[in-house]
Amino acid sequence: MDSRFRTTVLLAVLTLLIVWIGHFFGGSNGMIIALMLAALMNLGSYWFSDRLVLAMYRAQPLDQREAPDIYRMVRELAAEANIPMPRIYWIPEETPNAFATGRNPENAVVAVTEGLWRLLTPEEIRGVLAHEIGHIKNRDILVSSIAATLAGAVMVLADMARWGAIFGGFRGSDDEDHGGGILGFLVMAVVAPIAAMLIQMAISRSREYLADETGARLSHRPESLARALEKLSLASHQIPMEDAKPATAHLFIVNPLSGKSLVNLFSTHPPIEDRIRRLRSMRRV
Repeated sequence: MDSRFRTTVLLAVLTLLIVWIGHFFGGSNGMIIALMLAALMNLGSYWFSDRLVLAMYRAQPLDQREAPDIYRMVRELAAEANIPMPRIYWIPEETPNAFATGRNPENAVVAVTEGLWRLLTPEEIRGVLAHEIGHIKNRDILVSSIAATLAGAVMVLADMARWGAIFGGFRGSDDEDHGGGILGFLVMAVVAPIAAMLIQMAISRSREYLADETGARLSHRPESLARALEKLSLASHQIPMEDAKPATAHLFIVNPLSGKSLVNLFSTHPPIEDRIRRLRSMRRV
């Protein structure tokens, strides 16, 4: 399934989940309140995402005199993608990795760790930068924010239902069917939040596939990105990023937490082997 179409389907499923919960909870008022609360929670994160994440990882502007080749690559790739050239930052971190952030192409940032340009060849660095430019071109920060808002609304509705049940305010959408109401409540309060989180992470994985594809087309060398992913994945297990946070792990080209946990059921990244296989199945573009 095409990554764009998959994202659309998953966002539609999240929306339908909210509509169903809102109806079950007693109509549209609860649904509207939950959407407003979730939107407010995510608006600040979306608007100031670049400042927040750059400060979190102590990122500093990269001087063009120190890395003229990286500036040249980013300038060429941005022109190929027909977007403004993003700002470039470096992160004082030995773990090789990179991410892109910013609410739109006009306010975008590409950040690379110090370890990345020590580990990779120039062609592999170009592949990584093309992947990050792909995220910017595809407006993935906006897509992720929409998904987070919808998933957050489900969480808020579920919390409202649980508190309503605790204080005796819960009524199912059909009081005549008490058993069905209880079952629906359990689904809404327990299963729906888990489903929303899984859908949100599935959207993140879908956008990674799309950024890989876009990056391969921008750089015209899918093999370079495939080799970079192999090296970065191995390094993330050998040198896990100590300061990495689960809330921002989805931003990085490879999961910075993969070396810290054996549990990857809720990974925001597709299996690295699958990403490499897809890239190597692409003809030189």
